[in-house]
This record gives sequence, structure tokens and C-alpha cells, in this order.
Amino acid sequence: MSSVTRSRRQVRLSRALGLALTPKAVKHFEKRPYPPGEHGRARRRTESDYAVRLREKQRLRAQYALREKQLAKAYENARKAPGLTGEALVEDLETRLDALVLRAGFARTILQARQTVTHRHVLVDGKIVDRPSFRVKEGQTLQIKPKSQATVPFQVAAAGAHRDVLPAVPGYLEVQLEKLSATLVRRPKRAEVPVTCEVQLVVEYYAR
Repeated sequence: MSSVTRSRRQVRLSRALGLALTPKAVKHFEKRPYPPGEHGRARRRTESDYAVRLREKQRLRAQYALREKQLAKAYENARKAPGLTGEALVEDLETRLDALVLRAGFARTILQARQTVTHRHVLVDGKIVDRPSFRVKEGQTLQIKPKSQATVPFQVAAAGAHRDVLPAVPGYLEVQLEKLSATLVRRPKRAEVPVTCEVQLVVEYYAR
């Protein structure tokens, strides 16, 4: 799939879910603040509880660019964790390596962050990790490998070019952007995670 096609799909998905998944989608939202399709401008009919829960689940899934099976598995793990299931779910997803690469400002979108990981540009505690779903533990450091740091895309990232389109660095992440290095200093808390989602509706979707 070409980058242009992928970008268009992300914009369309953003409009369908009612939240901007990429910086480009933000601009499209300003022009067309309604869902895609011929009935997009029409007022939404009253939605069923199921439809509302489904859309919220899809919103969470899209923000982490997960397959359905991945999100369902993460939900099952969160269900067994202490505390509120919805909060545990987001807190767990936020420790994914691709999510932290994005939060640190090493990439501009979650898909770009995933590509950064799969193309073997990322070290965790000095070792290459190419699995986006790898869960980073407290105290572990992720860094763009030195050879990759010399390339233009990462020099651009190190100069802070992505920071203008990303949320502020959350408190659980300590970032040295010029060194393209970040440390997960503690477990994320749901309230700090820059994800738009009513997690209780996601829990209700899976618990139905």
C-alpha cells in the first residue's frame, strides 16, 4: 500500500471515528467536521448502546493501530489485572514499544512508530527489539540505534520536528530528544495517557 493511500485511509477512518489519528487528519477535520459518505453531513440517528460501545472500542483500537485479536487479548489480560479493567487495559497498551516511540517524539504517527520498530531502528537497554508489541518495563531505556540516528528522518526527529503535532511528553516517560533516548520511569496512569477513549464502554463491549 502506498503512503498516499495509507494516509487517505487514516483520514477517512479518523472522520468515521470522530477523532484525528494523524496530523494530516487534523487539517481535514477543520474542513469537513462530519463523518465520511453521502450521509456524513446528516445528523446521526440515535445510536444503539451496542453501536456506541463498538465505536469506542474501534477508537481505542485505531489509536494504537491494533488488530482486533491484539486488542481482545490485551482486554483479557487487563481483566485479570488488579484495579479497574478499562484503566488497566490502556495502561498496558501504553507500555507497547511502538506507543512509547511515538510519545517520545521519535515518530509522527503510530504507524510511523511501528515502522521504526519493525525496521530495527530501536534498541531497548542496548539490544535491538523489532516487535512493536514488546512491553517496556519500568526503568528500561529505548533509543534509536546510533547508525540510524545519523539518517535525515531521525535527525529531524531529534531537532523536535514532531513535537508540534504531538501531545506533551507524559510524566511516566523521561526523554532526551537530542539523544533520541527515552526511559520509562514508571508505569503509566490512565489519566496521563494521551488517548481519547471512554474505557468503560470498551469494557462493556467485551463483557457483553
